[in-house]
Amino acid sequence: MHPVRLFGRAMEHLEGLLWHDGVSRGAAYAASGTMIGVLSGQALGHLGEALGRRLRCPRSVAVTASVAAATYLAVGGQSLHASASSVAAALDTGDVGSARLGLRSLVSRDTNDLDTTEIARAAVESVAENTVDAIVAPLVWAAALGAAGTLQYRAVNTLDAMVGYRSPRYEKFGRASARLDDAEGWLPARITAVLVMLVRPRSAPEVLRCVLRDAPAHPSPNAGVSEAAFAAALGVRLGGMNRYEGVSEHRGKIGEGRECEPEDIGRSVRLSRDVATAAALIAGAASLLSLGRRASRGSQASLQDTCSLQDTCSL
Repeated sequence: MHPVRLFGRAMEHLEGLLWHDGVSRGAAYAASGTMIGVLSGQALGHLGEALGRRLRCPRSVAVTASVAAATYLAVGGQSLHASASSVAAALDTGDVGSARLGLRSLVSRDTNDLDTTEIARAAVESVAENTVDAIVAPLVWAAALGAAGTLQYRAVNTLDAMVGYRSPRYEKFGRASARLDDAEGWLPARITAVLVMLVRPRSAPEVLRCVLRDAPAHPSPNAGVSEAAFAAALGVRLGGMNRYEGVSEHRGKIGEGRECEPEDIGRSVRLSRDVATAAALIAGAASLLSLGRRASRGSQASLQDTCSLQDTCSL
């Protein structure tokens, strides 16, 4: 079983023990899940260092390997792209029923009555939002705090998916998980918009205008940014009326392009992959630079210790 799925099972069990229709129990639940992520990342880091010593590898190599392993566990881009591509393939063959069924793995909205245009819009919006959640954010946290950073983010994002949405059961209990996920995704969402401008430079001015103009109307402080960036880069219009468990929710218009079409799903996947490549290259460079600085400080400290020892011996 994949570690993220195993974590989800454990948190489902903990929810059964902790659940109460109140904010404080939900905060304890969110704190517990986050701590599990942090401790898992730290354990992975210690394991990498232990293996590095056993194999007589430099510490920087061992740390890099542990961060890479944690990032591999946390990043879910391949699954995202495969799910969206399967929806696009179903629409290409005219199998709207299969497309609606496949869309359920990407969105939480009701899909039973969606037409081709609405299915395409939902898929593009999901690719845009999850490019932040499943790709850019784990890389950002890995570059910032290593294995512990990326696994605690994956834990927080998983908790938000489990209990962070509005429903009678989770309105209060899931509030802490949702707010924590918003906070941890705030910077990665804006980095994603910058990356969209970087990989689609001709659309950069419109991406910036759309993000500044349309993103604030979205109920999510982060999803609105990524959806606006994708809408402008793809030349489509997102937002509109969504239904969640039978309740309609109107989201503001995002972008000034045309309505989404089935082929836009594939275009959004290609854009997401380009963003993922750029994010991985930048995060990798940042991590190597950080490791280089740590190694340099360690070498300087070792040199100072050697000089101090020589001075002591000369006395």
